[in-house]
Amino acid sequence: MARIEKAMRVIDPVFLNTPQYVDEQPCRALDGRTVTVKLETANPVRSFKGRGADLMLSTLAPGTPVVCASSGNFGQAVAYAGRARGMPVEVFVPETANPAKRARTEAFGARVVTAGPDGASAREAAAAHAVNHPDRVHVQDGLQAAVAEGAGTIGVELTRGTRFDAVVLPVGDGALINGVARWMKEHTPGTRIVGVNAAGVPSMRESLRAGRPVTAERGVTFADGIAVRTPLEASVRRARELVDEIVLVTDEAIAAAMELAARTLGVVLEPAGAAGLAAIAGGAAPGDRLATVLTGANPRPEQARELAARIAHTAAAGAHPPP
Repeated sequence: MARIEKAMRVIDPVFLNTPQYVDEQPCRALDGRTVTVKLETANPVRSFKGRGADLMLSTLAPGTPVVCASSGNFGQAVAYAGRARGMPVEVFVPETANPAKRARTEAFGARVVTAGPDGASAREAAAAHAVNHPDRVHVQDGLQAAVAEGAGTIGVELTRGTRFDAVVLPVGDGALINGVARWMKEHTPGTRIVGVNAAGVPSMRESLRAGRPVTAERGVTFADGIAVRTPLEASVRRARELVDEIVLVTDEAIAAAMELAARTLGVVLEPAGAAGLAAIAGGAAPGDRLATVLTGANPRPEQARELAARIAHTAAAGAHPPP
């Protein structure tokens, strides 16, 4: 708790105090429930990952070389924080990595290395590289406590205002939900903490049920930001203590939530960033006073095009309803 509180004074202010508010338009579409949205897209890396990455790097000596694996957003965040703190950064990404995220990671000064077909192979390559180069620090999203504690500052900001029946958060590696839940369980214990997995990759839900990390075999989802096939043991252990439940959302529900956010909030989210909103729209979260974090706005180019097409179709249908 003390480290989360201290993080508010350590993390680069560019990542802190992001907008959070109730907008009447999406609330009407969500059965009239009062839903607070927190825009973790309003920062230079367009995701919440900057908080944990910057806090983690603040614990290292200046100039320390850093290695990590990422599907995109965490790599961007480490690259940005590393550049600001004078630390060389190497990011290992899978072949399927979002090209836009890769380009932004390189623009922030990181060396990006393609390693294998999926996230697991990228993580293995990053770990092996760190072993072979002991001067480098291997930063793992979901493992080091500082990464979750940095994300926990979102909980600090949420608890400054309305008390919520539930807070609904996308879950990939677990750093976000574990950090936010750690703070909120202490300060608003009546708030239910609800995590959201993509239905195609329900790894954290199955891991919590089993009490140990479980691999989502042949998991498929277009929400690459939460497509973690095997959670880390440390992340599962924390989540078992802090998370009330994990719910599932389909890719179609996520796509509909992306459209809702674009039409009513004017925010173009990536699929993972809309997972919490999708769960609320599907009635998976209890209560009338809810909050969710819009965690990322780095969609693939084809996802952005498809979203634009969905919005145009909806607008056309509204203007010219079928007989």
